[in-house]
Amino acid sequence: MKLFRNQFTLSVAFILKLCSLSIIIDSYTVAFHTPSLSGGSYSTTSSVKMAIPELLVYDMDACLWDQEMYEMPKIPTEKDVVMGDLNGRGEGVVGVLSGGHQISLHRGSIIGLQEHADDKYPGMKVAFASSADTPLAEKIGRATLKILEVLPGLTVWDLVVNRDWKGVDVNQIGRQPPLSSNKARSHFPRLKEATGIRFDRMLFFDDCNWGDHC
Repeated sequence: MKLFRNQFTLSVAFILKLCSLSIIIDSYTVAFHTPSLSGGSYSTTSSVKMAIPELLVYDMDACLWDQEMYEMPKIPTEKDVVMGDLNGRGEGVVGVLSGGHQISLHRGSIIGLQEHADDKYPGMKVAFASSADTPLAEKIGRATLKILEVLPGLTVWDLVVNRDWKGVDVNQIGRQPPLSSNKARSHFPRLKEATGIRFDRMLFFDDCNWGDHC
């Protein structure tokens, strides 16, 4: 299982290709440029088949989206939506309001989720692992997932819970027992049990740079 401590979330494909990881999405052709004995260079081309992770796991606060849920004052409703452009795919819900605060997906998150909605990564599913600080923060996070849209009319919840898991909520959100602040000890063992997917077939995006959740 890989842990990414990025301060922002980029598209799945971009991060994987950028970091040259052992678990990489899609297949592509690689050109190798090798110096020749005469001082020039020649190129060889090789087709590399790459493995797709079975489960992509997003941390939520300051990773999937731009806010920390424990700082939000109220649970958003469908009356609190902000409409806008969904990355050139039409108009939809690009933000929700919690009091005076707007919660929006990071650009990389929406690109990655749109690619997932388009089935760019066959066989891959998505889930969330978040150690939201309080019961209210957990409720705000879940409500936000059910309102923010990936494509017009398709919410994050619709895509991840209803499509990927056929309505079963496998997500591990919060830190109330049996969860804790330590995702390695609580969230991921429960994700493994709920999904049946091994740790080495998971890919985890997290903004945390002060601890190790793996």
